[in-house]
Parts: sequence; structure tokens; C-alpha cells
Amino acid sequence: MPVSDPYQVHNYTVLSTIMIAGVAALLGLAVYLGSRLTGQNLRAYSPPTVWRDLSLLTATTSLALYLWGCLHIVFLERQEVGNECAKKAGGIRVAAFHGDFVPLQLVCRTDADRSFTVVIPDYINPSIAVLLLSALACGITSILLHRKRHSATCEQRTAIRKQHTAIQKEG
Repeated sequence: MPVSDPYQVHNYTVLSTIMIAGVAALLGLAVYLGSRLTGQNLRAYSPPTVWRDLSLLTATTSLALYLWGCLHIVFLERQEVGNECAKKAGGIRVAAFHGDFVPLQLVCRTDADRSFTVVIPDYINPSIAVLLLSALACGITSILLHRKRHSATCEQRTAIRKQHTAIQKEG
């Protein structure tokens, strides 16, 4: 498909790769998060661990939403995309359309320089953005809590060593 073609859809090689790798990653994350729900792991939870797993859960949910959006376009052909654009254009001639992966969208442009998206539900991209920001915030919180806990543990060890050294000097 030439670059100058105004009617471009998503690259199906890239889309197929995203779908296969995404489903594999989604299954792996789901299995890992499910394994965290065993009795032994639940008893061993600490605040940094909770925030880490919450971060992974929100990232996994955003991946699932992205794959859901990709699923809306995986089987579409150029003619079907053109038909969807024409329906939404309401009688105005569609001059071009193209697909983007980030954000996930199919954009139609009319002769009247009006642009709009089709096929991909409107909630997909904002939801993914909010979930990824939440995952980032939870991840940072987990790291900060882990560092705080680690530094407190190091201070306790240092104090114990000093006491042990003082006792050895006395004896």
C-alpha cells in the first residue's frame, strides 16, 4: 500500500503481532495475579506488595482494554472502514481515513475538513490513559514504601551491630 494512499487502515502484521503478544502477556499477568491470591501469599502481604500488585492489576486491565479495542478492528477490511466513515459522515464525502496504534483509533476526514473516529468505542483510550496513570502512581507508591521499609530495616541492623560491638568491648 503506497504511503500516498489516503485510505489506509492499520498494518495487519503489526496488529496481529500486538494481538498475539498482548494475549500472551495478558494471560501471564492474569496467572501471576491469580497466584498472589493463595492463602500463604495473602498472609505475607505488606503495603509495598499490595501497591505493587495493584499497579500490575491496573496495567493488566489497561492491556485488556487495548486488546478489546484492537479486536474491534482486527477483521475489518478497507471497504468496511470506508462504509463506517460514510455512515458517520452523514452524506459528506469521505476524503481519507487512517489508523493509529497510539492512541488506538481509526480517523476519518471529510472534504469539509471534519475529522472523527469510527469503530473503536469512545471509552477505550481515556480508560487506558487513566488506568496507566493509576498503575504508575501505584508503582511509585510501592517503590517509596519499599525504600522506606528497607531504610528502617537498615537502621535497625546498624543499631543492633552497635549494641553488639559495645557488648563485645565491655566483655
